[in-house]
This record gives sequence, C-alpha cells and structure tokens, in this order.
Amino acid sequence: MNIAVTAERQSEENMILDAVDKFLETDVRPYAHDLEARDEYPAEIVEKMKALGLFGCLISPEYGGLGLSSTTYAKIIERISAVWMSVAGIVNSHVIMASAVQRNGTEKQKAHYLPRFATAELRGGIALTEPDCGTDLQAIRTTAKRDGDDYVVNGAKTWITNSYYGNCFALLVKTDPTTQPRHKGMSLLIAEKGPGFNVTRKLPKLGYLGIDTCEIFFENYRVAADRLVGGTEGRGLKQILGGLELGRINVAARGVGLAQAALSESVSYAQTRKTFGKPICEHQAIQLKLAEMATRVEAARLLTYRAAEAFDRGDRCDMEAGMAKYFATEAAIENATEAMRIHGAYGYSKEFNVERLYRDAPLLVIGEGTNEMQRIIIARQLISRNPV
Repeated sequence: MNIAVTAERQSEENMILDAVDKFLETDVRPYAHDLEARDEYPAEIVEKMKALGLFGCLISPEYGGLGLSSTTYAKIIERISAVWMSVAGIVNSHVIMASAVQRNGTEKQKAHYLPRFATAELRGGIALTEPDCGTDLQAIRTTAKRDGDDYVVNGAKTWITNSYYGNCFALLVKTDPTTQPRHKGMSLLIAEKGPGFNVTRKLPKLGYLGIDTCEIFFENYRVAADRLVGGTEGRGLKQILGGLELGRINVAARGVGLAQAALSESVSYAQTRKTFGKPICEHQAIQLKLAEMATRVEAARLLTYRAAEAFDRGDRCDMEAGMAKYFATEAAIENATEAMRIHGAYGYSKEFNVERLYRDAPLLVIGEGTNEMQRIIIARQLISRNPV
C-alpha cells in the first residue's frame, strides 16, 4: 500500500472517529446514567447510530456500508464502551450477523440482505446460545427440518442480544442432528421474525442494562430454504466461528473502553478527593493503583489492535483474538474493582458511574466464550504453531 493511500485512509478513520466522539458526547453521555438506571432501551440513540451508518460499518461500500477495517471498528467500540458499554452490544451482534452473510452468503443473499443490514432496516444479531449450551456450540438442539421449499425450525435460544427490538438473526441450527462429527450437521439460517418466532421474556441481569437480552422459542417456525447461508448444509459452525473471532475482538475492545473509563474516573477523582490534608493522588498507595490501571489499559489496547490487524489481513487469529479478549476483559474487571476502592463509599453509590462499570465488567469475561476457554484456545494454538 503506498503512502498516499495510507494517509487517505488514516484521514478517513480520523473523521469517522471524530464523528463518533461527538455523537457520544452529545447523544449518549448525558443520558446513559438515567437510561441504564431504568434499564430502558435507548431507542433514540439507536436511531442516531443508524444515521451515522454504524450498523453497516464493516459492510462493503458495494452494498451501502462504510467498509471500515476491523481495527477502526475496534476503536469505535472502545470509545462507545468507555461511555456506555450496552450501546456497543447493540452494534456488535448486528455486525457479526452481517459479516457472516458478507463472508459466506450467496451473491443473491448478499444483494438482498447487506444493503438492508447497512441501513439497519433489518437489524438484529446472532442466535446461537441455548439453555443447555453456551461455549460448546456443537451441543445445540434447535433443529431445522426441510419441508419442500422451507425449513421448519423448533427449539429454543437464550441470552440473545437485540432479540426484542431486532427483526433478523443469523440462526444456528441442526439440519442433521445424527451426523458425526456433530459440526457437519450444523447450518446457519437468515431468520426474519414471523409466525412461530416467539420472544418469550427479557432476562434480568446484574449489569449490561438497557439492551434487550431475551429468550426465544421456535415452534414450527418456517424459513425459506434460500435463506440457508451459502446454500449448502453442514457449514454453519465454520461460518459463525469467523464471526466469533470478530466478536472476541469486539469484546476485547469493550474491555479496553471499560478499563479506560475506570482509569479516567479514578484519575479525576483522585485529584479532587482529599485525605490527611492533600489530594489522594499524592498518596503512594493510590499512585500504585493508578499506575497499574494505566498499564493494563495500554497493554489491553495493543493486544486488541494486534488481533484486529491480523483479522484484517485475513490471517487465522483465534489465538490473537483469544489473548486480546482474555487480557482486556480481565483488565476491565481489575480496573473496575480498583476504581471502586479508590472512590471508597462513593464508588458503591449508584450516583457515580464507577458502580455501573463494576456491574458491567463481569459480563465480558463470560461473553463470546469464557476466559477459561480463551486460555485453552491460546495454549492449543501455541503448541500447534510451534511443533517440536
């Protein structure tokens, strides 16, 4: 890539990031605390994200999207999460769905769906997790049986983001529940809401409030056979796993944003709160905490960008994404905890943002594959890439 092209792309990225920063300061930060406290869906914020084109950020301009790199996308998610993490989740699930279709869909599917995903006319996410199945996706039980020109779907999904207010999902099913190995019987469907697609209840949560996270029950729900992603059965798990690498980069970026927010709140508070006649930032015990928090943020950010750059190159990056997700989300937990300790009793109060950060952080070490699983992935890839 020549210098002129690189400079042009950098300028474009800076313009987009500036627009996101203005949006966050004007349309999100002033309202996030109250919306989160009421667990209220941020409908107006979502409409403004549509206008910014954020739901089409990774969709090719050929289909009406912004065509951003995943590295720029990670920077956007980091910024959003530093203000209100729930908003990042509204974007992420949709982007994974759109990316799965863009990478694996037929030309007809791309032409039909991607422009509508880019404008968020169709907006939703991924329907993977089931009541007895999270990390082990091959254990899903939701079935899709061919019936003429349709598939008939029966089963249940849970912890599905955007499921109440969204209207289209990448739905992972078993088209052949008996085949071995199990992944060869799994397929991915583009599932728009219709008869038999039942959102049964919104799930109560510790944090990550404001966003719709629900259970779905499918009862003889029919999907046209031409909505099978790629047009061939048995490829669903592989098709969605590439999206999960992107999802883990997203969750890592959320971790960076949340860890940064905890640091920023702590640095500010430490300069105004006084004990024993001086600001607490002058006490060595607080200085040590701030130094560790800042170092975690920078290390997490670099790991996240490295994983995103590998994804952009088309490299296999499950190890890099796993490292970024593992480290950045643990950094979020640690920084949120330290921020609460620095704030003392005020950190425990719902009047301060630190309390929200403390409740939001635990989701990150669970979502998009637990951190225990990330360490296993890292170790396996480390051995595979370095044979004796």
